[in-house]
Amino acid sequence: MLETNSPVDIRATIVQMRSISLGVSIITLECSEIAASAKPGNFVNIKINDATQPLLRRPFSIHHVRGSLIDLMVKSIGCGTTLFCNAPVGSSVMVLGPLGNSFDRSSTPFQTAILVSGGVGTAPMLFLEKTLVGEGKKVINLIGGRTKNDLLAQNLANCRFATDDGSVGFRGTIVQLLQSELPDLKKNGTLKIFACGPNPMLKALARFCHEHRLACDLSLESLMGCGIGICYGCCVEVSNPEGGSRTILLCQEGPVINAELLQI
Repeated sequence: MLETNSPVDIRATIVQMRSISLGVSIITLECSEIAASAKPGNFVNIKINDATQPLLRRPFSIHHVRGSLIDLMVKSIGCGTTLFCNAPVGSSVMVLGPLGNSFDRSSTPFQTAILVSGGVGTAPMLFLEKTLVGEGKKVINLIGGRTKNDLLAQNLANCRFATDDGSVGFRGTIVQLLQSELPDLKKNGTLKIFACGPNPMLKALARFCHEHRLACDLSLESLMGCGIGICYGCCVEVSNPEGGSRTILLCQEGPVINAELLQI
């Protein structure tokens, strides 16, 4: 995976807040230093306010970069994210980033990128899609959710959907959709899979890609405290190419890993 530049910790102003689904918002921050060096797959760690509660920062994938602005997709699921989603435009937060590594777009040759997302796993995909298209790649999005209300496809192109209840698109899981679409997808040349979503989905996808010899990058989710390798709150067990397993800090050697390293 590709390393990112040295992070900075800056105060950034909220310039826009857009609700895109029930409990999900796109929050736009003015932070030119982070926008200038961010790469698809990077994340930022946000201190929501100056109070002691919530004490820890919250990590968010960089959804998109527009000039000096960065967009974050935020789902309100707890105290910190609810406070962030309810923050007024014009207020400011402390932003540490860009953090982590990025999706590997160069070491494995491919013509078509298949972006596989589950729920808020679409968070890093708009930035990745725009970057890949700019590099001349074809991009197809496979997006899954429990129901149609869980599909977050705003501004993404060439989308194919899977829902557990069949309310939109293919009835079944996103991995089952990929299996169904694979013969047609292979007509677009050499494929590479880029994925983000719930960890059970990623494990199933890693197994599928291994069986079908598909190159695949996974952006993993984990609890994080500091985001810079001090708190050891994001330890993840991965396979060791030389045998056995080893522990990595997802904020340092992730969040993106080669699917072959995921223990399934």
